Amino acid sequence: MAAFIASFFEYLKTMIILAILAFAGMMTGKKLRENKDAKSSTVRIQSGRK
Repeated sequence: MAAFIASFFEYLKTMIILAILAFAGMMTGKKLRENKDAKSSTVRIQSGRK
């Protein structure tokens, strides 16, 4: 029974670490996308009229 509990906690620890890495990746991606959108929204688009 002790081996089962030890194995369970090892898998639980691995799952928590992977969840933290996934969350950090999502937050990094969101931040990069917001920066890209902010930069592209400041660029003026020239119209064809003169």
